[in-house]
Amino acid sequence: MRIAVIGASSGTGREVVAQALGRGHKVVAVSHHGCDVPGVVDVTGSATDPWVLGVALNGCDAVVITVGGNSDDDRNRTNVTGAVLDTLENRDVRLVVQSALGVGDSAQLLGAPERLFARTVLRGALADHADQEDLVRRSGRRYTIVRPGGLVDGPASGQVTTGGPDFVSRITRADVSRFILDALEDDSTVGEEFNLGS
Repeated sequence: MRIAVIGASSGTGREVVAQALGRGHKVVAVSHHGCDVPGVVDVTGSATDPWVLGVALNGCDAVVITVGGNSDDDRNRTNVTGAVLDTLENRDVRLVVQSALGVGDSAQLLGAPERLFARTVLRGALADHADQEDLVRRSGRRYTIVRPGGLVDGPASGQVTTGGPDFVSRITRADVSRFILDALEDDSTVGEEFNLGS
């Protein structure tokens, strides 16, 4: 599979790139600063630039969007996702989007202090993610949305949960990346939304 990873220079995006290569996929890494993982097709530039996206998405079977916020644009996630969807036009490309725990009904999985933090400090970011999710749902695409809790560095534990009484809203980027790639390879996840913790 040829996978374009949008937001590939750091965090979950970089981890998705590395794991996808390890699974034998071909990877196009899209980012402002470049991706230093050997073996990728590295496309540097803005993920809202039609030319950059045209080059990056050409021939791709799947797109993973892991972009974060932008100090110059409080709707960066929504704007990038919209630009990707516009560039794909009518092509049948699989899509996985990283959102965040706290969007929609997933807020119920947060503890009281985390909910307060989400409603105050993260309010703008979560509103952007909510709009991003709505855009994806309305797109008619074969999509999967993943909403990880607090992201931490570290190796994959394999202990990923999507809810339940023992849900802990912290998860490694490596575990999220593994889940994203598993979802890409499993058509039963199309149209589904997953809240991720450990």
